[in-house]
Amino acid sequence: MTNLNITAAFLIGLAGSVHCFGMCGGVVSAFHFAVPKGAKQWPYVFTYNLGRITSYALLGALTGYLGSMVERAEIVKSIPILHTISALFLIAMACYVGNWWRGLHYLERAGAKLWRYVRPLSKSLLPFKHPLYALPYGIIWGWLPCGLVYSTLTWSLASGSAINGALVMLFFGLGTLPALIVMAAGVESMKTLLTNPKTRQIVALCLLGFALHMLWRAYV
Repeated sequence: MTNLNITAAFLIGLAGSVHCFGMCGGVVSAFHFAVPKGAKQWPYVFTYNLGRITSYALLGALTGYLGSMVERAEIVKSIPILHTISALFLIAMACYVGNWWRGLHYLERAGAKLWRYVRPLSKSLLPFKHPLYALPYGIIWGWLPCGLVYSTLTWSLASGSAINGALVMLFFGLGTLPALIVMAAGVESMKTLLTNPKTRQIVALCLLGFALHMLWRAYV
């Protein structure tokens, strides 16, 4: 796992986080009501996001390990195939962010079937009695059906190892952090910028460019 790949994972999270405003805005709004009245929100925001990013890293480790099993089996042709799948999912994410094609919505709907069984686990943690209660809450909400997460997980699958897969999702999660902090802080000017249709188009084109680069690199 090179520094370039880690940086790219962070940038994908940062660029794709404009999607978080539509997907996670309601979660953040509900989060405010779970924090005790009069308590400072930042400790809860920190532990929630720590749990969320930990969940991503664990999922990345799992998918990275599954990909490494294929590699150990010496199925040589599977390596570019995994990278191709990653690039195609990222292209689908670019289309989703740009609102050119909403195919990933069907994948999110499929994930929602599992989410129906996972989500109730978070209710026992509400309202938060302590910032640490927000940690497992964040871990659970890391499983929220999200096309952006699914797209990046396919990159973890092609990363070659559990550690590399975890690193991809760790830095991806860190990339999404600024947008969620902006939502938690209620910075309206940043919300307006990140939800602007022109911003989404620019982000979509950046994701598309990176996906095409991944596709080219898989076969050179």
